[in-house]
Amino acid sequence: MNIHLRFVNRSNDRGNSEVVLFQRNVIPDFDELAIAWKVIRFCGRDGLHPFVYSSEIEIALGDEHGNYSPRMSAQHGERFVIGTHPTGRARLVAEPAPANGADGGPDIQVVNRMPRGAVNVNAFSAGKLIAAKWAVAPAQKAVFRFTPVLWIGVASQIEEGRALSSAVLSSDNTMLPLAGIAAADIVMTGGGSGADAQPFAFALENVMHL
Repeated sequence: MNIHLRFVNRSNDRGNSEVVLFQRNVIPDFDELAIAWKVIRFCGRDGLHPFVYSSEIEIALGDEHGNYSPRMSAQHGERFVIGTHPTGRARLVAEPAPANGADGGPDIQVVNRMPRGAVNVNAFSAGKLIAAKWAVAPAQKAVFRFTPVLWIGVASQIEEGRALSSAVLSSDNTMLPLAGIAAADIVMTGGGSGADAQPFAFALENVMHL
């Protein structure tokens, strides 16, 4: 499902700040850093920046050379295995659903069953990298669990598709719950300089529900 969003700058910032949107993995022991899913730059006061967030996730393998496997659509509870292609390269295959019809739960799991070789496992939303597990070794697995929630904040020197620093993650970011929403504006206020400066704030407005 696609959620149509618009970033609206009603702050006192003149487009000098970078706005980053990302997800936090809801698995408590998940040790990977969050990924900068979308970065908005140079959007001046009263400017608009439309974009789409998708709850449909795609999975792909990657390596240290910047190569990726074809992306595969992944549903909650689905399990994938990493095997060896006849060429010797890693390949991603969806594992058949259990014959007893058991629910696989909310997680997307990717298990490395190659005899040797670690691979990177990447998750994409709306064509952009939203989460990654690096160097998944044989017999290890990557586990992703996504809920319709985005986090937004103001940062600097952020690049889409790259891991966010701990400083960015520990700053005052705002949670945007998107469950049941078809479209909405994300309005940024605050900013400025000198004695009149205010903290940046984000809120959902003009919400259209499903």
